[in-house]
Amino acid sequence: MKKYPDREKLSKKAAKVLNVRARNTWAINPVTRCPPNPKAYNRNKTRREMRRQISGLCSSDRL
Repeated sequence: MKKYPDREKLSKKAAKVLNVRARNTWAINPVTRCPPNPKAYNRNKTRREMRRQISGLCSSDRL
């Protein structure tokens, strides 16, 4: 039977290899994510809409 050393005693490279192997076996992404609140004010959304309107006006002037 193989004996494995503690992770604290492993070198950084060896610990990294073990961590990468373990992550590949996870079924889901371990990072906690939540959907954005649809009722919250999104400043970037309004900026995008303004840029679209402005770019539409500028492109129609060139024709």
